[in-house]
Amino acid sequence: MSTLGRLKTLYHLTLSPIRGETHEQRLESFYKNQAVDYDDFRERLLHGRDELFAAIPVTEGQNWIDLGAGTGRNAERFGERLQKFSSVQLVDLSPSLLEVTRQRIDQQGWPNVTAVHADATTFDPPDGSVDLVTFCYSLTMIPNWFAAVENAWRMLKPGGILGVVDFYVSHKYPDPDQIQHTWFQRTFWPTWFAMDNVFLSPDHLSILRSRFNVISTEERTGKVPWIPLLAAPHYIFVGQKPK
Repeated sequence: MSTLGRLKTLYHLTLSPIRGETHEQRLESFYKNQAVDYDDFRERLLHGRDELFAAIPVTEGQNWIDLGAGTGRNAERFGERLQKFSSVQLVDLSPSLLEVTRQRIDQQGWPNVTAVHADATTFDPPDGSVDLVTFCYSLTMIPNWFAAVENAWRMLKPGGILGVVDFYVSHKYPDPDQIQHTWFQRTFWPTWFAMDNVFLSPDHLSILRSRFNVISTEERTGKVPWIPLLAAPHYIFVGQKPK
């Protein structure tokens, strides 16, 4: 990524105003001028995605939906296992990001992968229920995130897998087996990310843990490229819809 591209993306991340009356309009306002450089810039920010997809089992003939798929980069994280899926639907609301997704699908020659322009809270898969649903740093960008989780629950088959990786902060008094963040972490990170309409919540992980049978949960921190002395908290969750 060139220095000019990095500066351009940083400008749209931090200074460019986000406009729009609807969630879709605001997303497109935010992403349309940084879609091309999205992947290169965020590789150093969005931690845990490789670990999430490595932890998800894949068997022949399954169907996968990635909600808030962005540029479709997540499909590459499955490597050769992607060919095992009967169908893959990469769902997003931003036309600019989906254009990058379609270019990626064409370049990679994925016959089983489709880019879909739809809302994660209401998307209804044409094939009916599916085996796998993922959210990768998208729940924090969905205003009605609870509806998105419920939609994932609805479309998953009994025994289906949900995988999520995202930023978060803990409750002031979390469950005994969860990490407790400091007052600074619980105050600074939601405020800082909210400038880009990314809303961190202590409730995401709690809802996921209560709604799904937990296969694995990891709570970590990762470096933020332009804030070298601080690390933002994120979690990696894999759960199963009860059979």
